Amino acid sequence: MGMDRRKFLKIAGISTVLGLGGKTAFHLFAPGDVEASLKDMPLAAGKKWAMVVDSGKLNDQTIDACIDACHKTHNVPDMGDPKWEIKWLWKDTFEHTFPGMGHAYIAEALEEQPFLLLCNHCTNPPCCRACPTRATWKREKDGVVMMDPHRCIGCRFCMAACPYGARSFNWGDPRLAPKELNPEFPTNLEYPTRTKGVVEKCNFCAERIARGEYPACVVAANEFNEGALIFGDLDDPHSEVREVLREQYSICRKPELGTGPNIYYIV
Repeated sequence: MGMDRRKFLKIAGISTVLGLGGKTAFHLFAPGDVEASLKDMPLAAGKKWAMVVDSGKLNDQTIDACIDACHKTHNVPDMGDPKWEIKWLWKDTFEHTFPGMGHAYIAEALEEQPFLLLCNHCTNPPCCRACPTRATWKREKDGVVMMDPHRCIGCRFCMAACPYGARSFNWGDPRLAPKELNPEFPTNLEYPTRTKGVVEKCNFCAERIARGEYPACVVAANEFNEGALIFGDLDDPHSEVREVLREQYSICRKPELGTGPNIYYIV
């Protein structure tokens, strides 16, 4: 007896899932299923994760350490060609970090100060609205903007929608890129491997948050200078991020766009 295409695909899909029991649900399922699976994971109690970057406590060496920690943690590929650069974290000048906020007489210290940049994990992320396959989505539990490279079709609509340049496209094959795998998970089981033709970005170290750990960049920065990066729950009035924001003046990138960035800079 013949089998129609729909029934065949259903059976094949079930078989594939059952055959991948060694992977976590994070690697296998659509965003809706990911949200369901996270209910059984030891997630921290944060409701709206945010980060405060104390720019005065950062320099080129500290920022490079943050980038290195992040990229090794997530096996971010280095294709060896600036045109094919993949970045989760990167650094730039005040002028490019905060366009429109400078003037002809800006302090020289700010002009020369390097700034750490990453995904802003916006309250109203335009990238999520632009994605046709829900490969990128905002977690309802804690507001982290996630990216599933297995669902990405490479349309790059999210890249066009993001006003912060926080997303990178894999023009080459990440699996062929020479890199030093993170000894914590050298087989890439903690963060899924990527393929050519997909987008990726910072995920606020969602896998570390699930273990109750700080993001890798926060740990790296604070080894150099305590308080350089502060991570916490913005909805908790007693959290460290809220205390710092109450005490010190901070700015966000392009707040006029209404995206609601959750990365704050003390300048």
